Amino acid sequence: MSMPILLHDTILNTAQCMPSSPAVSYRDDTHDYGTVAAEVQKAAGVFRECGLLRQERVAVYLDKRPETVQALFGAALAGGVFVPVNPLLKAEQVAYILRDCNVRILVTSADRFKGIRDALVHCPDLHTVLVLGSADLSTQDVPYRVHQWTDMLATATPAQPARVIDTDMAAILYTSGSTGQPKGVVLSHRNMVAGAQSVSRYLDNRPEDHLLAVLPFSFDYGLSQLTTAFLTGARVSLLNYLLPKDVIRAVDRHGITGLAAVPPLWIQLAQMEWPESARRTLRYVTNSGGAMPLKTLEALRGQLPETRFYLMYGLTEAFRSTYLPPEEVDRRPDSMGKAIPNAEIMVVREDGTPCAHGEPGELVHRGALVAMGYWNDPERTAQRFRPAPGQPGGLPQKELAVWSGDTVRMDEEGFLYFIGRRDEMIKTSGYRVSPNEVEEAVYSTGLVAEAAALGVAHPVLGQGIVLVVLPRTSTAVVDELLAALRPRLPAFMLPAHIEIRHQPLPRNANGKIDRKGLASDFTDLFQENNTP
Repeated sequence: MSMPILLHDTILNTAQCMPSSPAVSYRDDTHDYGTVAAEVQKAAGVFRECGLLRQERVAVYLDKRPETVQALFGAALAGGVFVPVNPLLKAEQVAYILRDCNVRILVTSADRFKGIRDALVHCPDLHTVLVLGSADLSTQDVPYRVHQWTDMLATATPAQPARVIDTDMAAILYTSGSTGQPKGVVLSHRNMVAGAQSVSRYLDNRPEDHLLAVLPFSFDYGLSQLTTAFLTGARVSLLNYLLPKDVIRAVDRHGITGLAAVPPLWIQLAQMEWPESARRTLRYVTNSGGAMPLKTLEALRGQLPETRFYLMYGLTEAFRSTYLPPEEVDRRPDSMGKAIPNAEIMVVREDGTPCAHGEPGELVHRGALVAMGYWNDPERTAQRFRPAPGQPGGLPQKELAVWSGDTVRMDEEGFLYFIGRRDEMIKTSGYRVSPNEVEEAVYSTGLVAEAAALGVAHPVLGQGIVLVVLPRTSTAVVDELLAALRPRLPAFMLPAHIEIRHQPLPRNANGKIDRKGLASDFTDLFQENNTP
């Protein structure tokens, strides 16, 4: 099998070598590689017929289903840039993403289209909406065209791959920042193919593997389940689970060999009984999106004694940075491990000089996985993407690295250990949540005069969101505020605890609300929960 250069090559190359091998399963249907390749080429043809130009953006606002795969990879094959939108986001959040990166085409379902239709009129670059399922296709009073996806697909001419190179844009993934609205991380074809090659190498992915995709494709860790499977000719099953038991049933039913999840899900799965058949087939599991609690790790390893555990660390700006080999889990279960293949991880002081063993410093990632930057945000790009430390003089152009903002230390054997974040990002349920985005939604209710969203250690969620507010009136109650927030925020952004205060919130020396001081009031708030 020839090595892929562009993202869609991962499907097309595998389809040439093993067209009848299973590629994507959804519910009771399985599509082989030959079929998936043809579907992707037809989807690319749809985008071309809709007027998509090279490097224009296509947003995909769907749950996990075969059409999602068609749209994502079809956009790349057509020369466009795909933007997977988390299906949990609300209308205004979706519209913000579409406006921010000038989306031209949106692929969504009929029910989601109904919920966001009014918000889309505020997306001036959007010219076409492609809808799955029965929907009102009238375009009266809207500035964009609306077409039925299946109708367009049925008549489209399969497209040949566009003339792009590996350093062209392939995707924009939106991730919350510590301040303001989410920011779009721009990934090239090279970034995504190199990431799939690196991860599949240390996981030893192979054609006989069967991966279960449970994480959203708007999350780089979730999208990786597709790219690593397609690169190696493995099969991937798509699951939109409602309960943790649905995940275990799917592992058992499909004979899953590889499962990726985030700590909150692992905590729930560790409390459940795994059937013997699932224990036999599950070759490996991976964890990222936060540290797996040691009690959870112990419980899972007791349930899955033959399964290999890969503990990983990553950030969207560089996809994946480190992993701990399974053979090291007993010796150092609290370690992030070492650099993944084809990446260098450095621990440096503020001046860029290397830290001594055991000395805390900032994690800096260099290599082929470093993203292109943040979409339309040169200021934040310059802050996070800076020249890699230790480069020789005389080079006409400095190689850029990702300065993570995370503080870590390295031991004498080169293993890394996480210490903390420099910014105020909240890491909850595997998601990165901007406190400012939560606060903006709170202020929009008109119920509060001041608000501060905080991340507090939580044994299940990683961090629970605590909201401290000064209400506009003395009659404001917690239930009223929560009811007003539910239509504005997805479930993972809703506060786990709300505290109402009747005095202005404390300020720091700069006159800003003192988040750190407030957070110290809630250190033990969630620690009564007993989880494995």
